[in-house]
Amino acid sequence: MSDTAIWTRNGIEDTRLARNFAYVNGKWTGGEAGETIAVTNPADGAVLGDVASLSAAQSRAAVDSAQAAFPDWSFRLPQDRATLLRRWFELMMAHREDLARIMVLEQGKPLSEARGEIDYAASFVEYYAEETKRPNIEGVTSHLPDAEVELWLEPVGVAALITPWNFPAAMLTRKAAAAMAAGCTVVAHPAHETPYSALALAELAERAGVPSGVFNVVTGRASTVVPPWTEDTRVRALSFTGSTEVGRLLYRQSAETVKKLVMELGGHAPVIVFKGADMEEAVKESIKAKFATSGQDCLGANRIYVERAIYDEFCDRFTRATEALSLGPGMEDPDIGPLMNEKAVTKQEEHVADALNQGATLACGGKRADPGPLFYQPTVLTDVPDTAAIMCEETFGPVAAITPFDTEEEVVARANATEYGLVAYLHSHDPRRIYRVTRALQFGMVAVNRTKVTGAPIPFGGVKQSGLGREGARRGMEEFMEIKYVCRDWA
Repeated sequence: MSDTAIWTRNGIEDTRLARNFAYVNGKWTGGEAGETIAVTNPADGAVLGDVASLSAAQSRAAVDSAQAAFPDWSFRLPQDRATLLRRWFELMMAHREDLARIMVLEQGKPLSEARGEIDYAASFVEYYAEETKRPNIEGVTSHLPDAEVELWLEPVGVAALITPWNFPAAMLTRKAAAAMAAGCTVVAHPAHETPYSALALAELAERAGVPSGVFNVVTGRASTVVPPWTEDTRVRALSFTGSTEVGRLLYRQSAETVKKLVMELGGHAPVIVFKGADMEEAVKESIKAKFATSGQDCLGANRIYVERAIYDEFCDRFTRATEALSLGPGMEDPDIGPLMNEKAVTKQEEHVADALNQGATLACGGKRADPGPLFYQPTVLTDVPDTAAIMCEETFGPVAAITPFDTEEEVVARANATEYGLVAYLHSHDPRRIYRVTRALQFGMVAVNRTKVTGAPIPFGGVKQSGLGREGARRGMEEFMEIKYVCRDWA
């Protein structure tokens, strides 16, 4: 159990949001035999509380409840679903500060970033509250005499949602709001490191009047609670955000039951800075792209390519900007917070050591830092060869790798030389070059002269091994729907 004092001491007013039990069929549910998982604060290692760890049988029971709730939910008027989603959104905004502070405690990100994530998370609920009324029956010109042809969009059924620890609120609402707007019921599994954000959202969904069984949050170990979903034919869709490695595993596990899959997997984002770009803008946006969420972001810049003519100036400015970044516990609202776990810190150390062994130069940082074991200095490596691990793998931390290039064709080929294809960042003010390079980059999203591109109205997603399908926008809702073709004979 969690100590209420922990939450109140950190400025959380509504401590009922800090739930320790899973939420299944409208009830707060403990693990069998009292099984729990301890949740810790990455800033100092303090235990925040013990959250219920559900069994495989309880996970199947969550599907039972979602399946039982599906007929009523799917046949409700879209306006009714919209009203409930709107209430959920309003409650999220009313409790914005508490939700942000809960997130900081369990995830570690700076408080201002957590507030921004709550706004981002709520925007999906608001967007889909409106979008739920949009799908229409589509009339099609008939190819048969005396026949009327229509296409209906219908919800697929129960949707399983698996969300990561780096964006514990936004990744859940982006999936759940779309599925619920489509008429699906939901079983959701938050990462065991960050369950409190999901449980707080479940508390607010309950207050909003979302019916029992429509939105279920199943806490525990993924290896226990997820296989019952991949094996269950009643689970018609599965949406996952996480590593490509785990995505491949879920893909295989879901093959036997032929589910609809939506997957937002790993990223390996390049930043390309051409001569003629606004240097101040390019440095500022590259810092954002690299160090947001302490670098623990699938959209994070992993490889920074700079045209040789401006390379030295860019490296100097970028390094000075990096050295100016503050580091500390999230509640102090620094630029960089702690990493999620020891494995993440070790990866930074390994990538830095490997790059230096292959001839890279350490411009700043490069080691652990106070105030705790999970803090790592914001780091800049220059002249990093393409053979270094950091140029081939997602770093997921505050280490920037910079390298020069000479020609447009060369840098496009190097940027595309990966099986990842989520997002790429491009800095140039030459409209022809922007067009050519944007067309040539093999990524699902391209940001030109800016970093922030995401939002509820856009279809977020990648290509190659960065994922399947899209989240957000109307397309995100349609991932949870099927087309029914109706042909009526009026003769």
